[in-house]
Amino acid sequence: MKKLRVLLVDDEILIRQGFKQLFDWEAHDCQVVGEAADGMEALSQIDLLRPDLVIMDINIPVMNGLKVIQCSRMKYPEMAFVIVSGYDDFAYCREALRLKITDYILKPVNYEEFGSCIDNLKIALFQRQLPPEAAPSEERVIVSITRYLQEHLSEEVSLGVLSEEFHLSAQYISQLFKNEIGVNFLTYFTNIRMERAKTLLLSTALSIGEISEQLGFLDYRVFTKAFKKAEGVTPSQFRRDFLEVSK
Repeated sequence: MKKLRVLLVDDEILIRQGFKQLFDWEAHDCQVVGEAADGMEALSQIDLLRPDLVIMDINIPVMNGLKVIQCSRMKYPEMAFVIVSGYDDFAYCREALRLKITDYILKPVNYEEFGSCIDNLKIALFQRQLPPEAAPSEERVIVSITRYLQEHLSEEVSLGVLSEEFHLSAQYISQLFKNEIGVNFLTYFTNIRMERAKTLLLSTALSIGEISEQLGFLDYRVFTKAFKKAEGVTPSQFRRDFLEVSK
């Protein structure tokens, strides 16, 4: 998978420098291609650079970050935005959800959490890109494997299981995930399980225990711990927050 091209938008130069120096972009297959200090400059840089991802503060001069995202969405509907803000404000969060941002991270930035956000974004982008018939064989293999995982979310699937199913070495499959998607197998499988969990939490009345079983967790407490690590809140809180936003 090609490197993600990233634009940093924040009026504080120290924040931008922190992102460039304290986060290992190379390890996450990303490249910072530009910066902006206000909303109008951000729009200009977005048009000029066409980044895959924009890291955006809300409270920036001239035009606020939410307005920048709204304007950019009209031209570039597939562009990803992550808001990094010092404001833990419900109204901001609700508007951000409406604009379908990738994530909302509070300052000061936890770079481990931010790295998980980047990895999840890469997985989401990969899911949108089904290869054509003439795609290289490795791409076809990884798509077959990811489809298999989507169909077996309720089972304990390991690299060993995939090795037997696809008649490939576990080491080869492990390397495929890193080369084609940019994350390891466990990160990928956990992510798609959590995405399925969110869908079930928001669209069904299933209990946490029932959702846990559907996703292959024998103990709902293990599921709850995994969900909180991935999303920052428990499954129950995630469901409650959504109901509040929907009112």
